[in-house]
Amino acid sequence: MSRRERKKAATRQAISDAALRLFLERGYEQVGIRDVAEAADVSTTTVFKHFTGKEALVFDQDQQREAEPVAVVRNRAAGQSVLDALRQYFLDIWLPFTEHPQAAAFNRLVDSTPELRAYGERMWAHHAESLAAAIAEESGVDHDDLECLALARFVLTIPALARARQDRREAVETIFALLTHGWRPPPEPQSAQP
Repeated sequence: MSRRERKKAATRQAISDAALRLFLERGYEQVGIRDVAEAADVSTTTVFKHFTGKEALVFDQDQQREAEPVAVVRNRAAGQSVLDALRQYFLDIWLPFTEHPQAAAFNRLVDSTPELRAYGERMWAHHAESLAAAIAEESGVDHDDLECLALARFVLTIPALARARQDRREAVETIFALLTHGWRPPPEPQSAQP
C-alpha cells in the first residue's frame, strides 16, 4: 500500500470509528453526517468521499464481508469441498468476531433501527449473489443456478441464526451438518406403554 492509500484507509477508519461510537452513544437517529464529520475532524465532503450514506457508515466493512466468503470458495485447498471451506471460515473468522467487545452493542443497534436492518438485508442479498456466482463457477454450473443461490443465502444467514445461541460454535456445526447431510426429522417421542 502506498502512503496515500494508507492515509486514505486511515481516514476512512477514523470516520467509521467516530460514527459507530456516536451511534452507540446517542442512537442512530440522533446523529447526523455533520456530527460524524466533526467527531472525525473531517469535512462532510470527505465523509461522502468515503461512504455513500449514513447507513454505509455502520456497515463500513461491507466490501470485505462480501469478498471474504467468495475468496474462501475460490481459494480453498485442493480436495476441500465448498461447504468444508465455508464451515472453516465461519469457525475461524466469524466466531472470533462475535467475541469483539462491541459486537453485542453493534447487533442491538442494527436490530433496533429499521433503516439499518433494511440496509443490512439489501447488503446480504447482494453478498449472496456474489457468493452464489463463486459457488456456481467452482461447481461448473450457470451463475444463476438456483441451488447455488439457495446455498449462498442460507450460508449467509448463519450469523443471524447462530449469534443468539448460547454455544455459537455448536450452532455453526449444526447448520453445516444440516447443509452437508440434509434435514432429518427428529425421532418421534416414544409414547408410554400402559
